[in-house]
Amino acid sequence: MNLKETGRLLLALFFLTAGLMHFLRPDGFLRIVPPYLPNPLLLVQLSGAAEIAGALGLLVPATRRWAAWGLMALLVAVFPANVYMLQSHGPCLAVPEWALWLRLPLQLVLIAWVWWVRR
Repeated sequence: MNLKETGRLLLALFFLTAGLMHFLRPDGFLRIVPPYLPNPLLLVQLSGAAEIAGALGLLVPATRRWAAWGLMALLVAVFPANVYMLQSHGPCLAVPEWALWLRLPLQLVLIAWVWWVRR
């Protein structure tokens, strides 16, 4: 197994785990949905389902490219939740402020990683 295949598997595992957590423990995700967005539970479930679908799609060569584009779009779409979490909820999540700041550029790293493994 080469580096790209290993990276793809790790990324798929990351998104699969994150997606499942949207259903198993939605409370943490509900707290970071910005208040201007409607129906937070539905949004959490949709984003979790998208992460699961994207993770599985990365593993299938025929769907890999579409899954990658979907995951990159998802990472852009959830960016406002990361900003909202930094602005409003950091202390009540028991997450150090530096970690919340680090999470913002981490979205770019994840997008680059998805781009890299898409083929």
